[in-house]
Amino acid sequence: MAPAEHDEGAGKAAVPARSYWRWHRDDFFPEPSFASWGAYRRALGETPSRLRDRLAGRSTDAAELGALRRRSENEMRRCLTWWDLTWFGFGSVIGAGIFVLTGQEAHDHAGPAIVLSYVASGLSAMLSVFCYTEFAVEIPVAGGSFAYLRVELGDAAAFIAAANLILESVIGTAAVARSWTSYLASLINKPASALRIHAPGLAPGYDELDPIAVVVIAVTATLAMLTAKGTSRVNWVASAVHVVVIGFVIVAGFIHANPANLRPFMPYGVPGVFRAAAIVYFAYGGFDNIATMAEETKNPSRDIPLGLLGSMSVITAIYCIMALVLSMMQPYTAIDTSAAYSVAFASVGMHWAQYVVALGALKGMTTVLLVGALGQARYTTHIARSHIIPPVFALVHPRTGTPVHATALIAVCSACIALFSSLDVLSSLLSVSTLFIFMMMATALLVRRYYVRGVTTRTHALRFTALLLLIVASSVGIAAYWGTSPERWQGYVVLVPAWAAATLGIQLLVPAARAPKVWGVPLVPWLPSLSIATNLFLMGSLGKDAFIRFGVCTAVMLVYYVLVGLHATYDVAHGACGGEEDDDGDAAADGEKKKVVAASDVEKADAAGGAL
Repeated sequence: MAPAEHDEGAGKAAVPARSYWRWHRDDFFPEPSFASWGAYRRALGETPSRLRDRLAGRSTDAAELGALRRRSENEMRRCLTWWDLTWFGFGSVIGAGIFVLTGQEAHDHAGPAIVLSYVASGLSAMLSVFCYTEFAVEIPVAGGSFAYLRVELGDAAAFIAAANLILESVIGTAAVARSWTSYLASLINKPASALRIHAPGLAPGYDELDPIAVVVIAVTATLAMLTAKGTSRVNWVASAVHVVVIGFVIVAGFIHANPANLRPFMPYGVPGVFRAAAIVYFAYGGFDNIATMAEETKNPSRDIPLGLLGSMSVITAIYCIMALVLSMMQPYTAIDTSAAYSVAFASVGMHWAQYVVALGALKGMTTVLLVGALGQARYTTHIARSHIIPPVFALVHPRTGTPVHATALIAVCSACIALFSSLDVLSSLLSVSTLFIFMMMATALLVRRYYVRGVTTRTHALRFTALLLLIVASSVGIAAYWGTSPERWQGYVVLVPAWAAATLGIQLLVPAARAPKVWGVPLVPWLPSLSIATNLFLMGSLGKDAFIRFGVCTAVMLVYYVLVGLHATYDVAHGACGGEEDDDGDAAADGEKKKVVAASDVEKADAAGGAL
């Protein structure tokens, strides 16, 4: 950050001279709409007009980088490099997904073809990584996808993302923490549920209490509160040890591999492969935590592409190889669904190896929780900066330079979920939420490239909107057709060409309105459009129970938005809290005009694949 901006933020923080630990009502609800019951009733009466205002409202790059960051009162410290981000990538991604979900999905849905499931989900994840990387370089703030969607799709879309991000943070942490307990039990040669407390009075799936998961969440969250750089050091040492364990698993596994175990390769058919792919996508979900650390990165334009793309490329290869090893060590029907790798080594006579694997899994899951505590708190911090949730959670501690309140919020909620809910209840809901956000990110990238207010003509805007809707609609159609009639092909004859025609239409009929300044996704609009299609396709491969849970959670979130979030963000956007207006105004539109390059230059940049 420029020194002047830092000084301005510091000056604003110094004027109130207030303690970081504040718990008054105004710290949670400072907006005029919540000043009294009468004011709240008036705000509720204006809900339709306020909703229209927020649907049309947009933030700007400058607002996210300036006004919103100053609401934290203290700066996060720029202390991270590409080396930190690369190891954060390993630490945040390799954990419960590969060690737990691989066995679960190979046994239940894919068989040895679980390798193809990892290829499919990895391909979709890499497309999302491209989108995240461009946004993180252009808008290096802690909010990640929430900030990016707020700029390109508006407040309402950003709220949907914010709600799902918090849901994803809470459920993801809880799922990994419960897996941690299972592998600890394996390490001491006990059944997976031996360290949990059985509560027969509760419903199945919620009747095994896990106090160890609660303790693990508390410890990792405390470290994340104390220091970002110190957490990075702990992470890369633990991740390095974890990589050594993974190397052992691969080498020893291939030594004891039996190719006969790969037959039948696809016992559940192609639908089983994609059903498993949608679930194991959870294994790739942690990479978005890296984007949230852009605000603390010394050189975002260089460090983020190196950290994100480098770590995810290696991780995708590791996942596919490890899935192949597991499938060759045991018949898919014999794979243990709770501690697959440990049991697999025991089955080939390497009983001692199960302890190495269990220890490596514990290390991996610990770093996932550690990096998750960092990244999820930064999402929450930026969401609170917008006042969608109480702004007290946006505050950065003056001594540690970390968002202590936001970290504690996610930790407490995750611990409550982890205490009761089993992994199979959590993972499918988490996958729907993750895939939905990644689909929105790809949509936002297309909007960023092809629409700039005050630059894009009305004709081109309408044309772009129609073609983008056709991309989404055809992708939804493909996913729905696959989910209902996977053995039939006639529908694809219409739907796939429709998707391709819409994507080609954007390329040929809508001039690009903006080019990336430093690093850009190559082959736009094709790669973002493909990301939309693959994420929706994987969503369509999930069972109906996941969508029922997702629908219920979304309905609860929308009720909260209408009753609270809408009125808080409306007041802030219109300066009613003494803050700066966030919406994109005429001055911002004029600024955007200056940044726009000729469409021919954009096409050349896209053809070259972007510059790293």
